[in-house]
Amino acid sequence: MDSTRQQKFSRLIQKEIAEIFQFETKGKFGSIMITVTQVKVSPDLGVAKIYVSLFPVKEKDKMLEIIRKSSHEIRGLLGKRIRHQARVIPELIFYVDDSLDYAERIENLLKK
Repeated sequence: MDSTRQQKFSRLIQKEIAEIFQFETKGKFGSIMITVTQVKVSPDLGVAKIYVSLFPVKEKDKMLEIIRKSSHEIRGLLGKRIRHQARVIPELIFYVDDSLDYAERIENLLKK
């Protein structure tokens, strides 16, 4: 169970990372739509697990690796945005959110 502080910080990071993907790193990842679906923050606010949905991508693992290699740059951009709201800029760890793929797979099975 996350504290209110963690929840507020998670929402702040989710909003800012989404804007970074949308506006500041637009050309870096090509024409891929990256959606930040969820952010989980550690109790000390030092680590943020960021779940992203990638569309339309066939090889999500390769794209996730590119995002992970860019995490230092993304963290720097995040630091510039939230420097007055947070004392520590968390370490960013990216994961693929495959819940939409899972739901689609279940729906296809139910149609059969």
